[in-house]
Amino acid sequence: MKCTKCGKDTLIKSGDWYTCLNCGAVIFDTRVSTNAGISPTREIERLEKERKLAKEAAPPERQPKQTAVKRNGDSKKPEEPEKLKNPEKSEKSAKPKKQKTQKSKMNEAIEFLAPIVAAFVLALLLRTFVFANAQVPTGSMLNTIQMGDHIIASRLSYVIDDPERYDIVIFEYPDWEFDSSYKEKTYFVKRVIGLPNETVEIISGTVYVTTAEGETIELDDSYVTNCIPYGDYGPFEVPEGCYFMMGDNRNNSHDSRFWKHKYVSKDKILGKVKFKYYPGISKIE
Repeated sequence: MKCTKCGKDTLIKSGDWYTCLNCGAVIFDTRVSTNAGISPTREIERLEKERKLAKEAAPPERQPKQTAVKRNGDSKKPEEPEKLKNPEKSEKSAKPKKQKTQKSKMNEAIEFLAPIVAAFVLALLLRTFVFANAQVPTGSMLNTIQMGDHIIASRLSYVIDDPERYDIVIFEYPDWEFDSSYKEKTYFVKRVIGLPNETVEIISGTVYVTTAEGETIELDDSYVTNCIPYGDYGPFEVPEGCYFMMGDNRNNSHDSRFWKHKYVSKDKILGKVKFKYYPGISKIE
């Protein structure tokens, strides 16, 4: 038997009545015999009135509960929304969600900043312990290093080994505290000419070195390409642990020949110049 309202075959019989599980309609079974002299319609109205009065008179806990059903005929009662079943639990669950969102944004910020911070720290460590970089403002090292070149020196070159003759090095200018033209610590770039315990003398622009063993040699000046050197200087006796420096642009270089403190101690040498990186990249020897 199908429901006369929705047409679904979802009727459940209870006494003389059918209840539709789909639409909730209540239908009287007209096949039941009625009291003599009363039409089925009147009988239905009477029975519905009695049923309504009985329902209103029943205690609240005994009143029938309306059964919610799905459209497909499944009589299983759907779960109530989380907020209706337990409002306190719903409110508590909302707060962790907000905190989770805040933590998520914080994690995104950390993930974004972590590589930047790591790169900065790495660059700082490399600059402090591995490399030294400088811009050459003058032409004292022409033509080996051009004015305005940006150069890189290795701080590790002299951790174990000592500077060698002809090395190009970055070092602290020995006279910066006594030279009024320099207001702060300044770095110079020059070539190592004299080693510890040697004697350096320049005669008519040619450099002669007497080694610690007493042998006098004329230095190779093939890298001096910007000028023809001239002038007589020295002799200069290089102390233990110190070095005599000169620029490749011999006639226009402010170096050990003219300084008040003429020699550079090893602890003032930052590193050995390896290459330039701007403008262009090239090895420096």
